[in-house]
Amino acid sequence: MNIRFPVLARKMHKWLGLCIGLQVVVWSLSGVYMTVVHIDTIHGDHLVRETSSSAIEAGALRDPLALAAREKATGIRLAWVDERPIYVTEGPLGERVFAATSAVPLDPPNEQAVRALALSYYAGSEPIVSAELITDVPGEIRGRAPPLWRVEFAHWNRPTFYLSPVTGELLSRRHELWRLFDFVWMLHIMDYNERENVNNPLLRAFTWGAVLMALSGIWLLFYAFPRRKKKGRSTP
Repeated sequence: MNIRFPVLARKMHKWLGLCIGLQVVVWSLSGVYMTVVHIDTIHGDHLVRETSSSAIEAGALRDPLALAAREKATGIRLAWVDERPIYVTEGPLGERVFAATSAVPLDPPNEQAVRALALSYYAGSEPIVSAELITDVPGEIRGRAPPLWRVEFAHWNRPTFYLSPVTGELLSRRHELWRLFDFVWMLHIMDYNERENVNNPLLRAFTWGAVLMALSGIWLLFYAFPRRKKKGRSTP
């Protein structure tokens, strides 16, 4: 069987280009977006107001170990919300909040309190468009357990804050540039479900396909330029 290597190289490069080429373009364009837009912008750091460092005398705080023992908590932490120290305990019934200076239980924030907290976190000046307690967690904050307070502001970038329904703490923030980043990241790593697995079989298959496409192109170069024929020696 006579194998014509130039034809084989051309066909291999053509079909690999048809199958892999579009994804190579997607890799390039998504890579450009993820390079041009600064990662701090994607994280939404510019949306959150810088908070002044808070301090309190240690003697003014109640003993956290005693509180944890009293509540039969499996964990306890100190946090600052609305410029006041609170203890957040973790137990069989979930999180509970106590004033750190008196160990008195605190009620979860209502919508009015959540709106006020969201405005105190927000670095912009736009008003709040909506504030709702959601039980269905959207994909943009996958991994968070419901319920959550979702607060959106009136800005072209649709800044959205997610607050704890127990403490009122700011848990996460999202905006349109982040959502676009998440979409192109999905296209870039080819994980169309969880958008997290950077070593999935589909990505590996297309990566090796792109390598073969490049190698077939290099192979094709050897046949792209005509070879010079050697001139025979002239007889004297």
